[in-house]
Amino acid sequence: MSTPVVTPEIGHEHADVTGGWLRPALFGAMDGLVSNVALVAGVAGGTAGSSDSTAVLLAGLAGLSAGAFSMAVGEYNSVASQAEAALKEIAKERREITANVEGETAELAATYVEKGVEPALALQVARQIHRDVDTAVHVHAQEELGVDPDDLASPMLAAVSSFAAFAFGALVPLLPYLFGAGALLPGVLLTLLALFCCGAAVTRVTIRPWWYGGLRMVLLGGGAAGVTYLVGSLVGGAGLG
Repeated sequence: MSTPVVTPEIGHEHADVTGGWLRPALFGAMDGLVSNVALVAGVAGGTAGSSDSTAVLLAGLAGLSAGAFSMAVGEYNSVASQAEAALKEIAKERREITANVEGETAELAATYVEKGVEPALALQVARQIHRDVDTAVHVHAQEELGVDPDDLASPMLAAVSSFAAFAFGALVPLLPYLFGAGALLPGVLLTLLALFCCGAAVTRVTIRPWWYGGLRMVLLGGGAAGVTYLVGSLVGGAGLG
């Protein structure tokens, strides 16, 4: 009686580390938190002698609007340029494959040999792949350029994610002011809590423990707010505000 062949189960999944929406969303939120709490702290430090928090709130709202649009435009342009550059190289690869089938087949086979595949088998696999031009272009793009022609990052998705995340993060330091607070401390404490949560969330796609990522963001964000508050105090105290 023959022993049945047991096929191993393949069910593991990987986190999204290629960009898409995750990177601009996470880092957009953290950028919004840090930049706006620093801005608010700087203005608050420069107007410490005034009981009117209107200037701080207006500066924070201006920072939110300007930062969110800047992030969206920057992400769109960056991702679009990267995708266009990839498409240009993919088109070049297609022309080379069409014009020099044997040379490109040998090149692909050599790539597999470098990865440990036996030369004869590598050449056999490369020839089979080159039976279809689209398949060959797809494989060459992945092996030589490190990109998937069918899964290039979306500029619009990156822009919208970045805009929304930055705006959300930048709003956090302003919430106490919007609800009537007249001091900086509640906004700073709320921002530090949000920074800890964002830093801990980022560690889901890194090797760091959650508490390390959270504390790192608290220290960096708190340091930025502290420095800009000091600068604002010095400028305001010198009568330059």
